[in-house]
Amino acid sequence: MSAQSRVQDQLAGQSRTWLVTGAAGFIGSNLVGYLLDQGQSVVGLDNFSTGYQSNLDDVEATVDPEDWRRFVFYEGDICDLETCRKAVRGADYVLHQAALGSVPRSIDDPLCTHRSNVDGFINMLVAARDGAVRRFVYAASSSTYGDHPALPKVEEVIGKPLSPYAVTKYINELYADVFARSYGLETVGLRYFNVFGPRQDPQGAYAAVIPRWFGQLLNGSACQINGNGQTSRDFCYIANTVQANVLAATTTNVDAVNQVYNVACGGRTSLTDLFFGIRDLLADVVPELTTVEPQYRGFREGDVLHSQADIGKARRLLGYAPEYGSIEGLELTAAWFLERHNKALST
Repeated sequence: MSAQSRVQDQLAGQSRTWLVTGAAGFIGSNLVGYLLDQGQSVVGLDNFSTGYQSNLDDVEATVDPEDWRRFVFYEGDICDLETCRKAVRGADYVLHQAALGSVPRSIDDPLCTHRSNVDGFINMLVAARDGAVRRFVYAASSSTYGDHPALPKVEEVIGKPLSPYAVTKYINELYADVFARSYGLETVGLRYFNVFGPRQDPQGAYAAVIPRWFGQLLNGSACQINGNGQTSRDFCYIANTVQANVLAATTTNVDAVNQVYNVACGGRTSLTDLFFGIRDLLADVVPELTTVEPQYRGFREGDVLHSQADIGKARRLLGYAPEYGSIEGLELTAAWFLERHNKALST
Protein backbone atom coordinates (compact mmCIF):
# COMPACT_ATOMS: atom_id res chain seq x y z
CA MET A 1 0.00 0.00 0.00
CA SER A 2 1.33 3.43 -0.93
CA ALA A 3 1.88 6.16 1.65
CA GLN A 4 -0.93 8.13 0.01
CA SER A 5 -3.36 5.22 0.37
CA ARG A 6 -2.39 4.80 4.00
CA VAL A 7 -3.04 8.49 4.63
CA GLN A 8 -6.47 8.28 3.00
CA ASP A 9 -7.34 5.31 5.20
CA GLN A 10 -6.09 7.23 8.22
CA LEU A 11 -8.14 10.32 7.35
CA ALA A 12 -11.23 8.19 6.74
CA GLY A 13 -10.90 6.75 10.23
CA GLN A 14 -10.80 10.02 12.14
CA SER A 15 -11.72 13.58 11.30
CA ARG A 16 -9.29 16.32 12.34
CA THR A 17 -9.41 20.08 12.02
CA TRP A 18 -7.06 21.65 9.48
CA LEU A 19 -6.27 25.33 9.05
CA VAL A 20 -5.36 26.25 5.48
CA THR A 21 -4.01 29.77 5.11
CA GLY A 22 -4.28 31.26 1.64
CA ALA A 23 -7.40 29.12 1.29
CA ALA A 24 -8.80 31.15 -1.60
CA GLY A 25 -5.61 30.82 -3.60
CA PHE A 26 -4.62 28.23 -6.17
CA ILE A 27 -2.82 25.75 -3.91
CA GLY A 28 -4.89 26.56 -0.83
CA SER A 29 -8.25 25.95 -2.51
CA ASN A 30 -7.05 22.61 -3.86
CA LEU A 31 -6.00 21.61 -0.36
CA VAL A 32 -9.39 22.66 1.02
CA GLY A 33 -11.23 20.60 -1.58
CA TYR A 34 -9.12 17.50 -1.01
CA LEU A 35 -9.45 17.61 2.77
CA LEU A 36 -13.22 18.12 2.65
CA ASP A 37 -13.50 15.17 0.26
CA GLN A 38 -11.63 13.09 2.85
CA GLY A 39 -14.13 13.90 5.58
CA GLN A 40 -11.98 16.44 7.39
CA SER A 41 -13.01 19.72 9.03
CA VAL A 42 -11.30 22.70 7.46
CA VAL A 43 -10.81 26.32 8.49
CA GLY A 44 -9.75 28.70 5.74
CA LEU A 45 -8.00 32.06 6.12
CA ASP A 46 -7.39 34.53 3.29
CA ASN A 47 -7.32 38.29 2.77
CA PHE A 48 -8.02 38.00 -0.99
CA SER A 49 -4.86 39.88 -1.93
CA THR A 50 -4.03 37.17 -4.47
CA GLY A 51 -6.82 34.64 -3.80
CA TYR A 52 -10.36 34.71 -5.19
CA GLN A 53 -13.83 34.01 -3.89
CA SER A 54 -14.43 32.18 -7.17
CA ASN A 55 -11.90 29.53 -6.11
CA LEU A 56 -13.88 28.84 -2.95
CA ASP A 57 -17.10 28.86 -4.97
CA ASP A 58 -15.55 26.26 -7.25
CA VAL A 59 -14.66 24.06 -4.26
CA GLU A 60 -18.21 24.36 -2.96
CA ALA A 61 -19.57 23.32 -6.35
CA THR A 62 -17.34 20.24 -6.54
CA VAL A 63 -17.60 18.76 -3.02
CA ASP A 64 -20.56 17.07 -1.40
CA PRO A 65 -22.89 19.59 0.34
CA GLU A 66 -22.48 17.70 3.61
CA ASP A 67 -18.71 18.04 3.32
CA TRP A 68 -18.98 21.78 2.57
CA ARG A 69 -20.74 22.31 5.91
CA ARG A 70 -17.47 21.37 7.61
CA PHE A 71 -15.71 24.39 6.12
CA VAL A 72 -15.37 27.64 8.08
CA PHE A 73 -13.83 30.68 6.44
CA TYR A 74 -12.25 33.78 7.96
CA GLU A 75 -11.38 36.79 5.85
CA GLY A 76 -8.28 38.28 7.39
CA ASP A 77 -4.59 39.04 7.07
CA ILE A 78 -1.77 36.93 8.51
CA CYS A 79 0.04 40.20 9.26
CA ASP A 80 -2.42 40.61 12.15
CA LEU A 81 -1.46 38.30 15.02
CA GLU A 82 -4.93 38.20 16.58
CA THR A 83 -6.40 37.10 13.26
CA CYS A 84 -3.87 34.26 13.18
CA ARG A 85 -4.73 33.25 16.74
CA LYS A 86 -8.44 33.21 15.93
CA ALA A 87 -7.94 31.04 12.86
CA VAL A 88 -5.60 28.59 14.60
CA ARG A 89 -7.89 28.03 17.58
CA GLY A 90 -8.87 24.35 17.70
CA ALA A 91 -6.76 23.31 14.70
CA ASP A 92 -4.85 20.05 14.75
CA TYR A 93 -2.79 20.83 11.66
CA VAL A 94 -1.77 24.05 9.90
CA LEU A 95 -1.05 24.07 6.18
CA HIS A 96 0.42 27.53 5.70
CA GLN A 97 0.16 28.60 2.05
CA ALA A 98 -0.50 32.33 2.47
CA ALA A 99 2.25 34.49 0.98
CA LEU A 100 2.97 37.05 -1.69
CA GLY A 101 4.48 34.93 -4.44
CA SER A 102 6.41 35.90 -7.57
CA VAL A 103 10.05 36.84 -7.96
CA PRO A 104 9.25 39.90 -10.14
CA ARG A 105 6.68 41.16 -7.63
CA SER A 106 9.28 41.00 -4.86
CA ILE A 107 11.77 42.97 -6.97
CA ASP A 108 9.11 45.60 -7.66
CA ASP A 109 7.94 45.78 -4.03
CA PRO A 110 10.30 44.12 -1.52
CA LEU A 111 8.63 45.74 1.51
CA CYS A 112 5.22 44.22 0.79
CA THR A 113 6.79 40.83 0.10
CA HIS A 114 8.74 40.95 3.36
CA ARG A 115 5.70 42.00 5.38
CA SER A 116 3.55 39.14 4.18
CA ASN A 117 6.18 36.43 3.87
CA VAL A 118 8.24 37.16 6.98
CA ASP A 119 6.10 39.16 9.43
CA GLY A 120 3.02 37.14 8.51
CA PHE A 121 4.95 33.90 8.73
CA ILE A 122 6.24 34.49 12.25
CA ASN A 123 2.73 35.51 13.32
CA MET A 124 1.51 32.14 12.13
CA LEU A 125 4.33 30.33 13.93
CA VAL A 126 3.52 32.11 17.18
CA ALA A 127 -0.18 31.38 16.82
CA ALA A 128 0.52 27.72 16.04
CA ARG A 129 2.88 27.43 18.99
CA ASP A 130 0.42 29.01 21.40
CA GLY A 131 -2.46 27.03 19.92
CA ALA A 132 -0.63 23.74 20.52
CA VAL A 133 -1.17 22.47 16.97
CA ARG A 134 0.11 18.99 16.15
CA ARG A 135 2.17 20.11 13.17
CA PHE A 136 2.88 23.20 11.09
CA VAL A 137 3.46 22.51 7.38
CA TYR A 138 4.47 25.48 5.28
CA ALA A 139 5.08 26.39 1.65
CA ALA A 140 8.79 26.88 1.11
CA SER A 141 10.26 27.54 -2.34
CA SER A 142 12.79 26.25 -4.84
CA SER A 143 13.94 29.87 -5.17
CA THR A 144 15.96 29.19 -2.01
CA TYR A 145 18.54 27.39 -4.15
CA GLY A 146 19.50 30.75 -5.64
CA ASP A 147 22.64 30.81 -7.75
CA HIS A 148 23.89 27.32 -6.91
CA PRO A 149 24.44 25.71 -10.33
CA ALA A 150 24.27 21.99 -9.50
CA LEU A 151 21.39 19.84 -10.79
CA PRO A 152 19.33 18.21 -9.48
CA LYS A 153 18.78 20.36 -6.41
CA VAL A 154 19.28 18.62 -3.08
CA GLU A 155 17.90 20.09 0.13
CA GLU A 156 21.21 20.46 1.93
CA VAL A 157 22.99 22.53 -0.75
CA ILE A 158 21.82 26.07 -1.53
CA GLY A 159 23.40 29.16 -3.04
CA LYS A 160 22.91 32.88 -2.65
CA PRO A 161 19.33 34.16 -3.14
CA LEU A 162 18.60 36.03 -6.37
CA SER A 163 15.51 37.98 -5.29
CA PRO A 164 13.80 39.43 -2.20
CA TYR A 165 11.20 36.67 -2.53
CA ALA A 166 13.91 34.01 -2.25
CA VAL A 167 15.28 35.72 0.85
CA THR A 168 11.87 35.70 2.55
CA LYS A 169 11.31 32.01 1.85
CA TYR A 170 14.73 31.10 3.23
CA ILE A 171 14.00 33.17 6.33
CA ASN A 172 10.83 31.08 6.75
CA GLU A 173 12.94 27.92 6.90
CA LEU A 174 15.27 29.46 9.48
CA TYR A 175 12.38 30.61 11.68
CA ALA A 176 10.64 27.23 11.45
CA ASP A 177 13.84 25.48 12.52
CA VAL A 178 14.29 27.83 15.47
CA PHE A 179 10.68 27.35 16.60
CA ALA A 180 11.19 23.59 16.45
CA ARG A 181 14.36 23.84 18.55
CA SER A 182 13.19 26.52 20.98
CA TYR A 183 9.52 25.60 21.49
CA GLY A 184 9.12 22.04 20.29
CA LEU A 185 6.76 23.06 17.46
CA GLU A 186 6.78 20.33 14.83
CA THR A 187 7.33 21.87 11.40
CA VAL A 188 7.81 20.65 7.85
CA GLY A 189 8.81 22.89 4.94
CA LEU A 190 7.94 21.99 1.35
CA ARG A 191 10.07 23.59 -1.35
CA TYR A 192 7.64 23.85 -4.24
CA PHE A 193 8.97 23.63 -7.80
CA ASN A 194 6.66 25.39 -10.30
CA VAL A 195 3.30 24.03 -9.21
CA PHE A 196 0.51 24.21 -11.79
CA GLY A 197 -3.06 23.05 -12.33
CA PRO A 198 -6.74 24.04 -12.11
CA ARG A 199 -7.65 27.36 -10.44
CA GLN A 200 -4.26 28.94 -11.09
CA ASP A 201 -4.72 32.59 -12.04
CA PRO A 202 -3.88 33.36 -15.71
CA GLN A 203 -4.25 37.12 -15.28
CA GLY A 204 -1.97 39.92 -14.14
CA ALA A 205 1.66 40.91 -14.41
CA TYR A 206 2.78 38.23 -11.97
CA ALA A 207 0.85 35.24 -13.32
CA ALA A 208 2.82 31.99 -13.54
CA VAL A 209 3.82 30.89 -17.02
CA ILE A 210 1.51 27.88 -17.47
CA PRO A 211 -1.82 29.54 -16.65
CA ARG A 212 -0.72 32.72 -18.44
CA TRP A 213 -0.05 30.84 -21.67
CA PHE A 214 -3.28 28.88 -21.44
CA GLY A 215 -5.15 32.15 -21.00
CA GLN A 216 -3.29 34.00 -23.74
CA LEU A 217 -3.64 31.24 -26.32
CA LEU A 218 -7.37 30.88 -25.69
CA ASN A 219 -7.85 34.65 -25.84
CA GLY A 220 -5.79 35.13 -28.99
CA SER A 221 -2.97 37.05 -27.30
CA ALA A 222 0.75 36.67 -28.00
CA CYS A 223 2.79 34.43 -25.70
CA GLN A 224 6.25 35.63 -24.73
CA ILE A 225 9.18 33.51 -23.56
CA ASN A 226 11.81 35.08 -21.35
CA GLY A 227 15.26 34.34 -22.77
CA ASN A 228 16.05 31.92 -25.61
CA GLY A 229 13.53 29.30 -24.54
CA GLN A 230 16.09 26.81 -23.21
CA THR A 231 15.44 27.83 -19.60
CA SER A 232 14.02 24.74 -17.89
CA ARG A 233 11.86 24.01 -14.87
CA ASP A 234 10.61 21.04 -12.87
CA PHE A 235 6.86 21.49 -13.35
CA CYS A 236 4.72 19.80 -10.70
CA TYR A 237 0.98 19.13 -10.98
CA ILE A 238 -1.12 20.37 -8.06
CA ALA A 239 -2.30 16.90 -6.96
CA ASN A 240 1.31 15.99 -6.19
CA THR A 241 1.63 19.09 -4.04
CA VAL A 242 -1.55 18.25 -2.16
CA GLN A 243 -0.20 14.77 -1.53
CA ALA A 244 3.05 16.15 -0.11
CA ASN A 245 1.22 18.48 2.28
CA VAL A 246 -0.98 15.73 3.71
CA LEU A 247 1.92 13.30 4.03
CA ALA A 248 4.01 15.94 5.79
CA ALA A 249 1.21 16.74 8.24
CA THR A 250 0.35 13.16 9.16
CA THR A 251 3.63 11.25 9.01
CA THR A 252 4.45 9.25 12.14
CA ASN A 253 8.11 8.94 11.13
CA VAL A 254 9.96 10.97 13.76
CA ASP A 255 12.91 11.41 11.40
CA ALA A 256 10.64 13.10 8.85
CA VAL A 257 9.64 15.99 11.12
CA ASN A 258 11.46 19.34 11.34
CA GLN A 259 12.81 18.89 7.84
CA VAL A 260 12.58 20.64 4.48
CA TYR A 261 11.68 18.73 1.31
CA ASN A 262 11.66 19.27 -2.42
CA VAL A 263 8.17 18.86 -3.90
CA ALA A 264 8.36 18.24 -7.64
CA CYS A 265 8.50 15.42 -10.17
CA GLY A 266 12.26 15.23 -10.60
CA GLY A 267 12.24 16.12 -14.32
CA ARG A 268 12.96 19.14 -16.47
CA THR A 269 11.05 20.85 -19.30
CA SER A 270 12.33 23.77 -21.35
CA LEU A 271 10.09 26.78 -21.83
CA THR A 272 10.02 26.24 -25.57
CA ASP A 273 8.92 22.62 -25.17
CA LEU A 274 6.37 23.72 -22.59
CA PHE A 275 4.88 26.29 -24.95
CA PHE A 276 4.46 23.85 -27.84
CA GLY A 277 3.08 21.21 -25.48
CA ILE A 278 0.38 23.61 -24.26
CA ARG A 279 -0.33 24.90 -27.77
CA ASP A 280 -0.73 21.39 -29.19
CA LEU A 281 -3.07 20.32 -26.39
CA LEU A 282 -5.32 23.29 -27.06
CA ALA A 283 -5.03 22.93 -30.84
CA ASP A 284 -6.72 19.53 -30.61
CA VAL A 285 -9.86 21.48 -29.71
CA VAL A 286 -9.06 24.90 -31.25
CA PRO A 287 -7.36 24.05 -34.59
CA GLU A 288 -6.51 27.67 -35.44
CA LEU A 289 -3.85 27.57 -32.71
CA THR A 290 -1.80 25.01 -34.64
CA THR A 291 0.41 27.63 -36.30
CA VAL A 292 0.85 30.01 -33.35
CA GLU A 293 4.48 30.68 -32.44
CA PRO A 294 5.93 32.22 -29.27
CA GLN A 295 7.73 35.55 -29.07
CA TYR A 296 11.13 35.67 -27.38
CA ARG A 297 12.32 38.54 -25.21
CA GLY A 298 15.05 39.32 -22.70
CA PHE A 299 15.87 37.13 -19.73
CA ARG A 300 13.93 38.08 -16.58
CA GLU A 301 15.82 39.52 -13.60
CA GLY A 302 15.99 37.23 -10.58
CA ASP A 303 15.31 34.01 -12.48
CA VAL A 304 17.64 31.01 -12.57
CA LEU A 305 18.43 29.29 -15.86
CA HIS A 306 17.59 25.74 -14.84
CA SER A 307 15.79 24.08 -11.98
CA GLN A 308 15.29 20.40 -11.23
CA ALA A 309 14.57 18.67 -7.95
CA ASP A 310 16.01 15.60 -6.34
CA ILE A 311 12.93 14.15 -4.62
CA GLY A 312 14.75 11.25 -2.98
CA LYS A 313 14.51 12.68 0.52
CA ALA A 314 10.74 13.15 0.29
CA ARG A 315 10.36 9.63 -1.12
CA ARG A 316 12.47 8.13 1.66
CA LEU A 317 11.12 9.94 4.70
CA LEU A 318 7.58 10.89 3.70
CA GLY A 319 6.71 8.21 1.18
CA TYR A 320 6.07 10.92 -1.40
CA ALA A 321 5.48 9.50 -4.88
CA PRO A 322 4.21 11.89 -7.57
CA GLU A 323 1.05 10.45 -9.11
CA TYR A 324 1.03 12.81 -12.09
CA GLY A 325 3.84 13.62 -14.47
CA SER A 326 4.06 16.98 -16.20
CA ILE A 327 2.43 15.74 -19.43
CA GLU A 328 -0.56 14.17 -17.68
CA GLY A 329 -0.86 17.25 -15.48
CA LEU A 330 -0.88 19.53 -18.53
CA GLU A 331 -3.63 17.42 -20.11
CA LEU A 332 -5.81 17.81 -17.01
CA THR A 333 -5.03 21.52 -16.81
CA ALA A 334 -5.86 22.02 -20.48
CA ALA A 335 -9.23 20.36 -19.94
CA TRP A 336 -9.97 22.70 -17.04
CA PHE A 337 -9.02 25.85 -18.96
CA LEU A 338 -11.00 24.76 -22.01
CA GLU A 339 -14.09 24.12 -19.90
CA ARG A 340 -13.70 27.51 -18.24
CA HIS A 341 -13.17 29.21 -21.62
CA ASN A 342 -16.23 27.56 -23.16
CA LYS A 343 -18.39 28.59 -20.21
CA ALA A 344 -17.26 32.19 -20.61
CA LEU A 345 -18.13 32.11 -24.32
CA SER A 346 -21.61 30.76 -23.64
CA THR A 347 -22.57 33.46 -21.13
